[in-house]
Amino acid sequence: MPKTLSFQLAEEGLQEIAEAIKHDKRPEVRQRAMGLRLLHEGKSPKALAELLSVSQPTIYDWHRRWQRNGLEGLANRPKSGRPVKANPSYVELLEQVIEQDPQEQGYAFSIWTADRLRLHMKAKTGIELKPTQFRVMLKENGYVYRRPKHDLTNLQDATARQVAEEWLTELTKVPKRARSTYSLWTKAP
Repeated sequence: MPKTLSFQLAEEGLQEIAEAIKHDKRPEVRQRAMGLRLLHEGKSPKALAELLSVSQPTIYDWHRRWQRNGLEGLANRPKSGRPVKANPSYVELLEQVIEQDPQEQGYAFSIWTADRLRLHMKAKTGIELKPTQFRVMLKENGYVYRRPKHDLTNLQDATARQVAEEWLTELTKVPKRARSTYSLWTKAP
């Protein structure tokens, strides 16, 4: 007779699962923890597999991974593939370069765009990242692009600016006129 699996969780395991469902930042862990919670509450693996749109062996795999490694067992495993080109030293150099004015590096422009930054990093490190790879790497390291706010106050005449501000202040003090109730619309005969 085959051994039957018990999907019942211990009290501390149930609390850990509940905490993961509410607060874990990894969506796959939240989904798998929810599945384990439903198994604990009596849902069958077959019904749960249909509910979550996964195969039944996947449900058993989640349970086995939970038993072996706890919450970390529910996280995605590392995937095989080409190693990342942007190593920690590349990212460290990138952090230094971003903080510098491009003109200090000898460029004619004063704002780093993603493409300019990518090409500069290629020249300095010899590591070529495709534009999409570079943007993903920037995002993974917490960088976001903001459009520069152009301020032309240094090009303005200070006295003319002061006169304009005073005039604007006076215009805002003038009382508003009453709205006209006259309408251009008439009823057709």
